[in-house]
Amino acid sequence: MKKRKLSEEEILKRASKIKLLLLDVDGVMTDTGVYYSANGEELKRFSIRDGMGIERLRRIVDVETGIVTREDTEIVSSRARKLKITELHLGVYEKEKILDEILKRKELSINEVAFMGDDTNDVEIMKLVGLSACPADATKFAKEVADVVVKSKGGNGAVRDFAEIIIKAKQLKNKKN
Repeated sequence: MKKRKLSEEEILKRASKIKLLLLDVDGVMTDTGVYYSANGEELKRFSIRDGMGIERLRRIVDVETGIVTREDTEIVSSRARKLKITELHLGVYEKEKILDEILKRKELSINEVAFMGDDTNDVEIMKLVGLSACPADATKFAKEVADVVVKSKGGNGAVRDFAEIIIKAKQLKNKKN
């Protein structure tokens, strides 16, 4: 079932409430590619612009970023450490099931959480959160339920695009108050 697309005003209203942005990794923070060296080592490509978006969320509008992913690799843990992400959930197959635990522990409402995903395993959590997004090259399944489809592809600034929407919304809200 296709979700009714939100107006820019409604997106900004929802984004202004966000206190925690949760992210999938493959296809969101990376370009969906998995690279193997001659020695069989797995490599992933991350966007520096996405990292700056995460830093700007934390520094400018005090929004925390977390990761919820099926991945369970040192590569993802290392990237999380580099970005000072402590809300890290690796090896999660049913992402919507971890949401209640996060909400209770952080004392957040569902409307204060955003999620960015790109594929079928992200759809259920995307339906639950206050604001959901996906990269421009996400699957049709994610696009059908996302509140926001950003202009950039996964691993190429998609997280930054979504971060800037949240920053803009919070700054507009602060100007009104």
